[in-house]
Formats: sequence, structure tokens, C-alpha cells
Amino acid sequence: MIKKVLIANRGEIALRIIRTCREMGIKTVAVYSTIDRDSLPVKFADEAVCIGPPPSAKSYLHIPSIIAAAEVTGADAVHPGYGFLAENAEFARVCDDHDLTFIGPRPETISKMGDKSVAKETMREAGVPVVPGSGGAVADVAEGLATAREAGFPVMIKASAGGGGRGMRMASNEAEFEKLFVAAGTEAANAFGDGRLYIEKFVEEPRHVEIQLVGDGQGTVVHFGERECSIQRRHQKLLEESPSPVVDADLRERMGRAAIDGALAVNYRGAGTVEFLLDKNRDFYFMEMNTRIQVEHPVTEEVTDTDLIEWQIRVASGETITSGDRAPRGHSIECRINAEDPFRNFSPSPGTITAFHSPKGRGVRCDTHVFAGYTVPPTYDSLIAKLIVREDTRERAIRKMLRALDEFIIEGLHTTVPFHQQLLQDPRFLAGDFDTKFLERFELVKEG
Repeated sequence: MIKKVLIANRGEIALRIIRTCREMGIKTVAVYSTIDRDSLPVKFADEAVCIGPPPSAKSYLHIPSIIAAAEVTGADAVHPGYGFLAENAEFARVCDDHDLTFIGPRPETISKMGDKSVAKETMREAGVPVVPGSGGAVADVAEGLATAREAGFPVMIKASAGGGGRGMRMASNEAEFEKLFVAAGTEAANAFGDGRLYIEKFVEEPRHVEIQLVGDGQGTVVHFGERECSIQRRHQKLLEESPSPVVDADLRERMGRAAIDGALAVNYRGAGTVEFLLDKNRDFYFMEMNTRIQVEHPVTEEVTDTDLIEWQIRVASGETITSGDRAPRGHSIECRINAEDPFRNFSPSPGTITAFHSPKGRGVRCDTHVFAGYTVPPTYDSLIAKLIVREDTRERAIRKMLRALDEFIIEGLHTTVPFHQQLLQDPRFLAGDFDTKFLERFELVKEG
């Protein structure tokens, strides 16, 4: 069994991992940049090591410093959390080379699923439904245009090594295809060092529905139901819930089976998420696989009574999985609370929190690393808290979330709390009538 885990991350996910490790009797090591010296993960970990200055490239992305911290403290495992190095195959290989258990998939799995075109072809061969388009990266704009004609416009032009909406364009017709293809390739090359592109048919009125799974790398994969993640801004999720308001037991079984088939095709080990596009006809298509724990994992934990971080650690330790799939019970919603001003196009709002009170009560959970006096730096992601509720039904969960948001006190900077309060009272959201473009139609009413 793993005895000491170094957490190669920061913020709320680092604190989340520390808590599970402590409950499992596992020692923890926090690493931190100089700007995070006074953070809660540093305070609550058994040991802490400074790994560099604030820029991520010199601290949380600097592999030699992280490996050195593990060796100095005698850690025997590394948990990457999400973001930073969580889906970096080279980091996983370096951990293996230094006899450190990487709490995640094997390096070759990360590599295969990290290349969007390779991942799509792998899923296609496993019998998982995929969006019509190129089988992999296209050679040039001419091949891309030929593929687009075959799939039928409109099409999406996507970066093979992409994520977060970068290197992505929608072409409505042949006339604009070449210009958008060049722009997407340039953006992808600048963002990822890889300008390869692939083409997909544009799915109309899509919902973003993902399946949480865990595999033991020994031939068994189980799924934990779905998460509805369609409330997005510029391809970044803002609210998630489980179960989806449009997924019934039959569709859940079919999507879960497809996700498992895809994971088995790469002998998956660890926690992972298969993301699907669900169209207006209830047909679903593979979009990508995230080979890490997700930001929104708490909603799955709440409706399946599961600690997914514990599952990650156990399968990384070599344990096999014997239990079957877990269907959701009740309903859970997560609101991402970011240090952003929703009334100024969600512009970042770093600064010092002068007052902080998190909501309490039955069925209310707040995953956060901030406190009164904490300074939110401009250096990293703006997420400062995840507010999660659980209730018997979606209607009751929405009412509970609104109550909890009313109790949330965060002063000294702007947050997305007002946005969530308005969203959760929108009649279309209440009816479950939304897709990934919903926020383009949503009108945020200025306070006062």
C-alpha cells in the first residue's frame, strides 16, 4: 500500500487529496510556489516543500523540482490532481523511472488519449459512437475540405492536441473553411506546440454529458453514472449536475457501456471520464477522454456515496475492482465559484478576501482552499470554491443550492455567485431545456 503521497498541485484539489489520504492513514507532502507559502494545503499536509517562484513553468510544471521534492521527503507516490501535469505522459514516465507510483493511468494511455485524433480512432475501433469526420489528423487544408464535404457542413475544425476551446473553429460553408483552418492551426501550434487538426461534423443542439469511470488496469472497468456539463462559457464548465435531466436508465446504460468499452480498449487504470456529445435526437458521440480526476467529480461522489480519490489510490496500489457499476441516487449540483466579475464578461478579479463564510447544513458541501485574509493571485486559475448540494430530486437540489448561495459570503473581490443565483432561477434551466450554447442566449441581469 502507498505510504506517502506527494501532491503535485495546489488549491482546493490539493486540500481534497490531503483529506482522503489522512483518512486512509497515508502521509502527504505538499509542494508550493513562493506565492502559495501560506496556503491551506501547505498548512495541513504532513510536509511541504517549496518548488519555485509563482510562474507555473518554474514551479507546478517544473518536473525536476517536483521529483526532487519527492526524493527528499521519501514519498513513494505522486498524485497530480487536475490541470498542470495531470495529463502529461512524460511526467508519468519520469515518476515510473524514479520508482514513484503515479496515481493515474499508465503513460502510454495518457499519450493515446491525449491526442484527440488518435483517441477518436481508438474509440471507433472499440465500437464507441464517434462524430462523422476525419479518422485522425488531416494532412492539409485540401484534405480537410474534402473531409468536410463528405461529413457535410457545418463542421468543427479541432486541434489534435487541444483542449479548453483553443485551436477550435466552426466552419459553416466551404467559402470560410480555408481561412478558419489556417487560424485554428496557428492557434493550436502556439498553444500546444502542435498544429495538427482534425475535422468533425458539427452536432446541432448538443449537450455535454460525461461518464465517470474507474479501471483497475487488470481488465475491469466500472462506471458511476453521468454528469451533465452543458452550462459552459467559452468551453469552460460553470455548473455540473448528476444525473442529467435528460438521461434515463436505458440511455445511461448504453452510454456507460460505450465508455467502459473504450476504457477497456486501452486497459485503463485509475479514474477517468469519457465525454460525449448528446444531440437533440438522443444520439451520443465520443468527444474526448480525460485521464485524470475532474473538477466536477464531487457531484458523482454525492449521488453514489463514493470517494473517487480513494478509488484512485487503491487501484494505483494494485487493488482489483470487484463491485459493479453504480447508478446515481438522488440529485447533486455543483456551482464553480470563480474570482471573476460576471457583469464584466467574467473578467478575472484577483485580490484579497476580506470576509469569508461558506454555507452549511444537511446536504451542503463546500470544497475550497480560501479563507478571510487569503489573497487570490492572478497567476493561476480563478476557481476559489466548489459549492455542492445533494437532495432527493433535482427540484429540491436547486432550491437547496439557491439557499446555500444566499448564505455564501465572499467580500473583497468579485465572484460568480450572482451569476449562479440568476441561472438557477431561469425557467429554461429549471425545465432542463439547455445545451452547450445556452449561455450565449442567457441574459445576465445587472444587480441593483
